[in-house]
Amino acid sequence: MHRRVHLVSGNKTADDNHLVSIEEQPDSGAKLLAFCLPNLAGGGAERVALTLIKHFVNLGHKVDLMLAQAEGELLPLVPPEVRIIDLKARRLRDSLGGLWRYLRREKPDVLLVSMWPLTIVGILAHRFARSKTRLVVCDHAVLSDHYQSESTRRIIAMSIRWLYPLAYRRVAVSEGAARDLARLSRLSVNCFSVIHNPVSFPDVVSRSPEVESLWAGAGKRVLTLGQLKEEKNQALLVRAFARLPESLDAKLMIVGSGPLLGSLRSVARDLHVADRVIFAGYAADPWPFYFSADLFVLSSREESFGNVLVEAMYAGLPVLSTATTGAIELLDNGFFGSLVEQNDVEALASGMAELLRNPPAGSQRGRAIALSGANSLLKYQELLLGQAAA
Repeated sequence: MHRRVHLVSGNKTADDNHLVSIEEQPDSGAKLLAFCLPNLAGGGAERVALTLIKHFVNLGHKVDLMLAQAEGELLPLVPPEVRIIDLKARRLRDSLGGLWRYLRREKPDVLLVSMWPLTIVGILAHRFARSKTRLVVCDHAVLSDHYQSESTRRIIAMSIRWLYPLAYRRVAVSEGAARDLARLSRLSVNCFSVIHNPVSFPDVVSRSPEVESLWAGAGKRVLTLGQLKEEKNQALLVRAFARLPESLDAKLMIVGSGPLLGSLRSVARDLHVADRVIFAGYAADPWPFYFSADLFVLSSREESFGNVLVEAMYAGLPVLSTATTGAIELLDNGFFGSLVEQNDVEALASGMAELLRNPPAGSQRGRAIALSGANSLLKYQELLLGQAAA
C-alpha cells in the first residue's frame, strides 16, 4: 500500500499507520526527489512523470509524489516505494501552502514541478520557504496554443518572464515548445532546456485476445489514443473516418476516457458509423492496442510533443497526424510519417485511405528510440542530480 500524507495544515495527518517520515527511513545515502503535478490523469505529462519516478526508484533514490489532488487513472501504477502526498487543493493556487510546508519540513534534494500554472506556484513556494532544494520546472504544452484568451496569455507571459528565471532549470519537451515559451515571455530560448519525453518501451508484446475481440472482424484497423477532450479533436477523426470508402472495410478504435465521450458517440451515430467506431475506454497498458492496428492517426489541434506518436512509431505503425508543433518536429516535417493541415477533414480522410491502401515499407522504431529512449532519462538524471549514469 502506498504511504499517503495529506499536507493541508501545519500538522501532518496520515492514513493511520502507513506514514513513514523521511527522517524515520534508513539513511542509505540516497537523494530525496519530489515530483509535483496537478493529478495523475492518464495524459502524457503524467505518464512521463511515472517513467521518471520509476527510473529514480530503480536507482535507489527516495521519491515523493505531490499531487494537487490525489486522483487519476494512473494512481495504481505508482511504485509502492513512493510516498504519495495529497495537497487537497481544490484549485492549483491552493497548493501553495502545502508545497511551502513540505519544502520547510522535508527539505528534498530536488523538486520537479510540471505544468503551468502549477510551476508558478512551485516557484513561489520555493521562495517563501527560502529553500535550497534544486527546483526544476517543466512545461508539457505549447502554451500559446493551449490558452486562446489574450488576457490569459498576458498573465502567462508576465509570470514566466519574472518567475521562471528563479528556478534552477526550465525544461520544455520539444524545440517548438521552447520557442513558444521564449516568444511568450521574451526570454532567450537558451533559458530553456529541451528534453524529449522519455517513453517506457516494452521488451515484448504479445497479441491480446481481449483487444482482438474488440475489433470484431474488422478489415482495416485505424487506431487513436488520447484523452477525450477538445484539444485532441477526435470529432474531426470520426468525421474523416466516415468518408473512407466502404471497400476498405475499416473500423476506428478510440482508446481513452474523458468528458467528450457522449458527444463523440453522437457524432458517430449522426454519421451512421456508430457500428464501426469502437470506444475502448482508458487503457493502463496501451501497447496491445498499438500492435493490433494497421494505422495510427492523431487529429489534435495542439501537441507540444505527442508521446502517442513515438509509441506508434515504436510499434511499427504508419503514422498520420495533423500538423501540430510537436508532430512536425517528431515526424521531421513528414519524413517519418504523414502530416495534414489541422481541421481539414478531407485531407485527413484522404491520408487515411492512402496509408491503408499503400502502407509505407520499413519501421520507424529507431526514430522512436532516438527521440524518447534511454538518452532522455539520462538527460533528466544529469539535470536533476547533476550526474550522468554510469
